[in-house]
Amino acid sequence: MGYSPNAAAKSLKTNRTYNLGVLFVDESMSGLMHDYFASVLDSFKKTVEEKGYDITFINCCKTRVGRMSYLEHSRYRRFDGVVIACVDFYDPEVEELIRSEIPLVTIDHLFHNRCAIISDNIKGIQDLVSYIYQMGHRKIAYIHGADSAVTQNRLSSFYASCEMLKIEVPARYIREAPYRDTKGTYEETQKLLDLEDPPTCILYPDDFSCLGGMNAIRARGMEIPEDISVAGYDGARIAWHFAPQLTTLKQNTKEIGKKAALKLISLIEKPKTTLIEQIVVPGEVVPGTSVMRLK
Repeated sequence: MGYSPNAAAKSLKTNRTYNLGVLFVDESMSGLMHDYFASVLDSFKKTVEEKGYDITFINCCKTRVGRMSYLEHSRYRRFDGVVIACVDFYDPEVEELIRSEIPLVTIDHLFHNRCAIISDNIKGIQDLVSYIYQMGHRKIAYIHGADSAVTQNRLSSFYASCEMLKIEVPARYIREAPYRDTKGTYEETQKLLDLEDPPTCILYPDDFSCLGGMNAIRARGMEIPEDISVAGYDGARIAWHFAPQLTTLKQNTKEIGKKAALKLISLIEKPKTTLIEQIVVPGEVVPGTSVMRLK
């Protein structure tokens, strides 16, 4: 007859909207072009849509007059649940949302009594450093990202992995540049190349920022990997087009997004039996040609 259900009336009757909120604030200003989180959210979206849910992004524009907080917006839209990714997890508005009654899943960050889907950053760095070690490198530098829970885990794992392999890590080999910041990695790479005893391999915060380091190396008239080796992190699609092909740690973004979606739906539909847990998703080293085997 051409009739369709009224969503507002249906939600009043069932007390469900079948709409999930997505809190996504990217400080690098990449938005949905962010290689890692775009892939995670795409997997999340496909999975929830298969289960009959829609998604809506929570308004994050704090300069707008009369804007609602994250929690107010979530209640206003009557989200059945919320997934939180790529945000300042110490923002008071985020903490307010975390303390609320709304079912939540976080990605790459842990909160007490909340479900989290975590990429295995500790083993990821360990596997990547072990591979570089097996390729004969003993002077490995690490340009890590800005301070965060992910960065802390990766940096601690880097030190622990080097200690296990009996690799000395001079303080001057450890540098910092924001994630996805090619200018920052360009400058920090220049500083590493200026050292009296420079590294033979440089590990970067992510694949995109690795471009800045590679440009700095080539600006010196040096070749990769003949003069110095480089490795990235993430396994982003852009890395497939690097020349030489980038050695990287590929994170399983499809599985992270899928597990976040299934866990959130389970919290909504089976709140009494769903475990509050941390799910760790492993990645894998993708050997490229950017790390040279040293004799």
